[in-house]
Amino acid sequence: MRLSQFFLPTLKENPSEAQIVSHRLMLRAGMIRQQAAGIYSWLPLGFRVLKKIEQVVREEQDRFGCQEILMPTIQPADLWRESGRYDDYGKEMLRIRDRSDRDMLYGPTNEEMVTDIFRSSVKSYKQLPQLLYHIQWKFRDEVRPRFGVMRGREFLMKDAYSFDIDYDSARRSYNKFFVCYLSTFARLGLKAVPVKADTGPIGGDLSHEFQILAETGESQVYVDPRLLELDTEARQLGPDDDLAAFVDRVTGLYAAADEMHDAASCPVPAAELQTRRGIEVGHIFYFGSKYSAPMGATVAGPDGTPRPVEMGSYGIGVSRLAGAIIEASHDDAGIIWPDAVAPFDVGLINLKPGDATCDAVAQDLYQRFHNAGLDPLYDDRDERAGAKFAEMDLIGLPWQVVIGPRGAANGVAEIKRRATGEKIELPLDAVVARIKG
Repeated sequence: MRLSQFFLPTLKENPSEAQIVSHRLMLRAGMIRQQAAGIYSWLPLGFRVLKKIEQVVREEQDRFGCQEILMPTIQPADLWRESGRYDDYGKEMLRIRDRSDRDMLYGPTNEEMVTDIFRSSVKSYKQLPQLLYHIQWKFRDEVRPRFGVMRGREFLMKDAYSFDIDYDSARRSYNKFFVCYLSTFARLGLKAVPVKADTGPIGGDLSHEFQILAETGESQVYVDPRLLELDTEARQLGPDDDLAAFVDRVTGLYAAADEMHDAASCPVPAAELQTRRGIEVGHIFYFGSKYSAPMGATVAGPDGTPRPVEMGSYGIGVSRLAGAIIEASHDDAGIIWPDAVAPFDVGLINLKPGDATCDAVAQDLYQRFHNAGLDPLYDDRDERAGAKFAEMDLIGLPWQVVIGPRGAANGVAEIKRRATGEKIELPLDAVVARIKG
């Protein structure tokens, strides 16, 4: 993509309404624009990041045996009345009526709807387990939406649901998602800590939230440092491995949010315990028959007797992750995208558009990047060099390749790694291989 043709409405100054780093940088980098309180349009740069995050989440769900579906945003209120949650959920639920005067709602979550889908089709324990997920927009009418996409009213979420015949098999499903989440966040370039959590309005009696570590995190977490060394191992595990042993080892290591931490009873010596800031980006729940029993989601067991299925639900805030990654990866100049979710792989900067040699070299590299399967953003604008460098740093692409008159004449380009700031000169023929490597 040529930057002269790309819709990228960047801002030079920090917007006054933005209180945290990710909100400021997402607005300044032209990723989002607010349409109403807690409701945002995703502009081309931001939408590219959102789709990259979504794809990583999808690939990890698929790898662990989940099947993707797509449920609607609007749900009939009668399903929620069956579960007993319609009147209990509170003002966060947006309640509406259709033209036939039927009570409807904009879904804040999907336990009821997926249970209805399941009960209409699955009748025997032989059809279990079932692991279903979708990636869909949700709406929760937050009383104080703030911090940009970190706490908006409309947000993109991956929510998954497991259906099993008994507790032991339900725990196996829970373990799959537990490991899947650690692997997902590691692929996104994040350090994630699983913390035992309250189940909240979802219900149930087993729950973990996943906190990614960032200096600007919203809550304080206390962590056994050994927990921070398990992400590589999680990425190497698959659904057929002994996940129970791994999960037991992980949950046996200490991690607690501020309100749950008791220094007197903490098993980790104070000198070894790490105190970090965290941002919640995922939450998993096991809640048994909380929804299946009242909604009649039963299957015939091995003895032929109908029994309610055991269920769990598993959420990842996809749009929230875009902000959380920025909170964890930025500097004073702007965003530093991990390679897996960067909107473009490389920023190609032509310092002297109109110069025949610079134009020819830049165009040749631009084509070479495409041929190698890389996605470049080519700054071909007639702008000052300082403005070009500042904008590339702001939007945070992993690599910058600079073509100037001297380098073009000598057959070299300057390469900069955004995360470290390291700069080197390379022959033009070596540039693509360096970035691919």
